[in-house]
Amino acid sequence: MAFRVLIIGGTGQVGASVVRCLLAEPTCAEVVQINRRDVGPSADARLRHVTLDTSAASFGDAVAAIAREMGAHGEPFYGASCVGVGAGSMRWSEQALIALEVGVVGAFARGCRAGGIERFALLSAVGSSAKSRLRYVRVMGLKEEAVQAVGFPRLAIFRPGIIAGNAHTPGYVAWLGRIVPGKFGVIEQDDIARAFVAEFVRSATDGATVIYENRQMKQLAAAV
Repeated sequence: MAFRVLIIGGTGQVGASVVRCLLAEPTCAEVVQINRRDVGPSADARLRHVTLDTSAASFGDAVAAIAREMGAHGEPFYGASCVGVGAGSMRWSEQALIALEVGVVGAFARGCRAGGIERFALLSAVGSSAKSRLRYVRVMGLKEEAVQAVGFPRLAIFRPGIIAGNAHTPGYVAWLGRIVPGKFGVIEQDDIARAFVAEFVRSATDGATVIYENRQMKQLAAAV
């Protein structure tokens, strides 16, 4: 069955890969990408760019209006957040990280839900916990909690380890990650993207919230 996706963070490394994989999926009828800045027209008729002020109080309402428009087509429509600062997070204050990862992503998620979206996919990070002593994984944990509180009937949280094929991951880190087992090891960026697509294509209904770590993402990617 054809489906549509409303996404934020589509200009980032992982997000851009997710958008490419969605457009490569024949059953994806439309991708609507929310951007903070005008990125110009899309070369693909199925990709629509919408520029919104993510810091505005009306941001969530604007997202809800777009979601309702997508739902009017009568096909399943989903939400996805691929927002992530990546390696540059060390230069951000914790307050700035929270404003983006929790504030903007949370407002986007609430707008999606208000607009009728029931299935949501969230990019997070391995080890995420709001109680962590590590700043980045603590913020990721806060982001997960904010999105879970929205109450999506189906929420898929993606927690990759070391991301290979990502401009923010130094080559030696990706190499070392290949000898690290399990969820903290390496995963290819395109495998994460294909796993996002598989989550929507499969239309799974088991569990309100599901966590995908490296092994599960690789399994999902192999199915696309």
